[in-house]
Amino acid sequence: MRTRADAAALDEADPLRRHREQFAIADGGPIYLDGNSLGRLPHASAERLRTVVEEEWGRGLVRSWSHWVELPVSVGDRIGAEIVGAGPGQLVVADSTTVNLYKAAAAALAARQDRRLVVSDAGNFPTDRYVLEGLCRNLGYELRAIRADPFDGIQPDDVVAATAAGDPALVVLSHVDYRSAAVADLPAITEAAHRAGALILWDLSHSAGAVPVELDASGADLAVGCTYKYLNAGPGAPAFVYVRAERQAELRQPVWGWFGQREQFAMGPAYDPVTGIGSWLSGTPSILGLVAVATGVESVAAAGVGRLREKSIALTELMVELIDDGLASYGATLASPRDPARRGGHVAVRHPEAWRICQALVDRFGIIPDFRPPDLIRLGPAPLYTGFVEVWDAIDGLREALATKAWTAYPAEPGRVT
Repeated sequence: MRTRADAAALDEADPLRRHREQFAIADGGPIYLDGNSLGRLPHASAERLRTVVEEEWGRGLVRSWSHWVELPVSVGDRIGAEIVGAGPGQLVVADSTTVNLYKAAAAALAARQDRRLVVSDAGNFPTDRYVLEGLCRNLGYELRAIRADPFDGIQPDDVVAATAAGDPALVVLSHVDYRSAAVADLPAITEAAHRAGALILWDLSHSAGAVPVELDASGADLAVGCTYKYLNAGPGAPAFVYVRAERQAELRQPVWGWFGQREQFAMGPAYDPVTGIGSWLSGTPSILGLVAVATGVESVAAAGVGRLREKSIALTELMVELIDDGLASYGATLASPRDPARRGGHVAVRHPEAWRICQALVDRFGIIPDFRPPDLIRLGPAPLYTGFVEVWDAIDGLREALATKAWTAYPAEPGRVT
């Protein structure tokens, strides 16, 4: 078992250690292991937002739209180039992940009306499942759910089997499982969907900025993702949608609005969309949100997704080792893939009292994890700002919480009988 001194040595040798200074981290503050839900605040974002509010909005007023108007596409191009492997003109930043998923799925179904089957994962992120359920119910499509083991994640053979019977129009999956962090084989699954005649839509919310993604090289048709996790763009920051260049003439998103209009300020009587990715805009974008996205992407790009992935693997490998050595005797087990190549940026621990344990960690041990029902403790060490000693201390705190049964002082999860 590694010691705390071993973890300190890893911190000393960490080439990304200096990036921690770029974030608002209070001395003596909690160990933050929920960056896979909401990333920390970059100092640069606070400074840039202050400038935009005081100068561009405060003094420039409406004149600042002359350069604001290009942000959804220019920031999208930066995410494409630096984060998800997409060439220019294929990605735009606007709306929420849910809205973008609806747009993308609805556009795909409208283009495949001769096919009446949609395939997804029964354990996919809830908003994905809800959007698809609503679309399929309203439009008369069959929604077929793959019931894969979340520990192993979706496999190419699962998609082959699910699309074998019927005429699939669309496959919708997450690249990284939000519970276990299992990583799907994006190129192989994309190929399997295409062989079945379906378009494929990927949710990159738990991989963008943490796991390398190559959308163009994989042949993916569509993708969506949020920016407030590993891209550190802040709560409620706008999401992104990717539409492969070859699909843009074929797919028309259903929420028509004036920011997708060809002659926007002509205020014409009928909708005439611009060509290209700009047609996927609808209403007026959130400029403050876009500014925060741009700054967050810059911090990730400066470190490099490849190097971030290397450190993420090292952090989670240390975590897995400490979990195996120190927690098994207390009924806690690993609920993420052991192979680091198949594991995303977080680690899940299974325990029947996960909810109460999480409350104890926050309240008594200064550790902020995340709970996912019914029995998972998610630990997300973001490599831009999480250190190896923090990981060691967090697992040691979890071990102590289990050993002392500190969680027994906390009530059961609301609505749950234990």
